[in-house]
Order: sequence, then structure tokens, then C-alpha cells
Amino acid sequence: MLKTLKLVEQSEFVVRHEILDFKRGESFYYIKLKLLLKDGSELYIREYVSKKEYLYSYHWQDKDGTLRARWDNAPHHKGLKSFPHHKHKPNIVEESQEIGLEEVLKVIEKEMKQ
Repeated sequence: MLKTLKLVEQSEFVVRHEILDFKRGESFYYIKLKLLLKDGSELYIREYVSKKEYLYSYHWQDKDGTLRARWDNAPHHKGLKSFPHHKHKPNIVEESQEIGLEEVLKVIEKEMKQ
């Protein structure tokens, strides 16, 4: 089982998940998921993982669609020291280190416990 799906299925904060797209080859996989979280918010996950690349986007939004945070490594925001890694918050883009789903879920879980 993919590490991504295992993390989703083990999280106590995920109510349900839906696989929106999945492709797998000999040396890569691409997965797109939608997660419904306990507080009604949603996390959209996109990962492309190969031997040479790791492309990601973790988009967390309220139940009304308002952005809470999005971590990604799309190659824009070249002025950031952490380029291409960055984090979107409402009305701001800030530096961010490379991040994976495990770390994103920890951030979300910590915020939900507050």
C-alpha cells in the first residue's frame, strides 16, 4: 500500500477519503485525494513521486471553501529563499521547506486540538 494512503487511513482526524485520480508506472505514481476531516474541513492532496521528482500540493480549506493553508512546490514565487517550496495562507505566500503528508497532517491535527 502506498505510504500516502496508509497515513490517510491511520489518521484519527480523517472521516473519509476519496481517490480522485491514481496512476502508477514502473518507477512513478501519481495520486489525487480528497479528505473530509473531523471539523468539516477538507484536505486535497496531489503527489507525483518518481525516482527523480517529488511534486506535491496539500490544499486545506474550510467547509465553505475558504483557504486555510496550501503547501506546494510549484515553480513560481521565485523570490522566496525556499523556492520552489512555499506555503499559501489567506492573502499571503510564505517560505516553507519541502513537506510531506505526514508533516501536513501533524500541523492540521495540532490546529484541530487547539
